[in-house]
Amino acid sequence: MKRILLLLIFVAFLAGCSAEWYEHDTVYKNHSHMFYSWGGYKNTTAEDLQKSQEQGWWGEEVPYIPAE
Repeated sequence: MKRILLLLIFVAFLAGCSAEWYEHDTVYKNHSHMFYSWGGYKNTTAEDLQKSQEQGWWGEEVPYIPAE
């Protein structure tokens, strides 16, 4: 019974996460972004900020629209 419950939770998790997952071929924009995320983020420099802006590490900006 526990295995079935665990399997159902896993399937629900994948269903929720896969809504947009298939549109992306990777989590990181490029190797610089991956290395930064894996360890460099603790010591962010102005060079890291410049790279992230030039290479578009953070994707598209979504404007905030307050609910009416």
